[in-house]
Amino acid sequence: MSELKAPKAATPPADSSKMALSEVVAFCLAVVWVIAIVAQLILSPGAVLTGPLSILMLLLMVFLPLALLWGVVSTGRTIRALRDEAQRLQIAVDAMRHAYVVGQQGGATGQPSVEKKLDEIAAAQRKTETALAMFTTRRDSSLTVPSADRKAALSLPVKSTSDEQPLLALGTPAEEMRAPLSVGDFVRALHFPESPEDKAGFRALRLALEDRKSSRLIRAAQDVLTLLSQEGIYMDDLKPERCRPEVWRRFASGERGREIASLGGIRDRSSLALSASRMREDPVFRDAAHHFLRSFDKTFVEFEKNATDAELADLAETRTARAFMLLGRVTGTFD
Repeated sequence: MSELKAPKAATPPADSSKMALSEVVAFCLAVVWVIAIVAQLILSPGAVLTGPLSILMLLLMVFLPLALLWGVVSTGRTIRALRDEAQRLQIAVDAMRHAYVVGQQGGATGQPSVEKKLDEIAAAQRKTETALAMFTTRRDSSLTVPSADRKAALSLPVKSTSDEQPLLALGTPAEEMRAPLSVGDFVRALHFPESPEDKAGFRALRLALEDRKSSRLIRAAQDVLTLLSQEGIYMDDLKPERCRPEVWRRFASGERGREIASLGGIRDRSSLALSASRMREDPVFRDAAHHFLRSFDKTFVEFEKNATDAELADLAETRTARAFMLLGRVTGTFD
């Protein structure tokens, strides 16, 4: 661009000087011609103009060369103006080309940073998966709240004295000694951790995985969320329409079809189309989706018995509930 800027600064003065010189030359030639005509008339006093034809010829001899001269000057001026305009356009095009090249170079320079960010995200995801595998084998030593003060998320089975088995010599099973999973931990586990630094989310997820009932739903939800992510479908991108808690309770009581159609609040057409296509073509995805829907149905029936309307609304905002809304619409649960 430095080569283009030098002609741009030097060209206009040269053009203006040429235009002044051409006009001066034309003016001088016109003056010389007029002087020549006047001198001819003075030096030839005997020439007498007789008739209109002679007068017309004299006028043509005087003014036709002048008209041709100034026509040439005007044509040259127009040509120079067009040349200047073409040069300005060329400079503008060169400037646009330079800006485009700079933009491309800037984009190429920023590409490594984007790739670095993607690598960091992938590393964080691997770290999260490692933490999930590690936490499933740990125990919550910091849980000091008595079970009587914590509302259980899932209804506990009531044992009858008639069919109760005698205790073995080995003692009480570990599942009966563990505190029941609270509603808050259950809902947080269904949403899964937000990031590798989400300690509360990992703690709730670990507690849910240690619970025999909720672990089935957690693992089924994790499978379908992983399969949906392979199609570029992420629950955080979906914005479902909210429905009243009464509809959720009707679903838990066994109602199906259009009476609970408002539960299928996912309206994203691309996600629905991709999920339906994967459901038809991939038997693994289809089996995982049906297993997830059955697990959600069975677990939600127990959760609804102990949950308030506010807790039902919180569950509806989780990633697991959004996956249920999406796959429920694909499989026709709400039709």
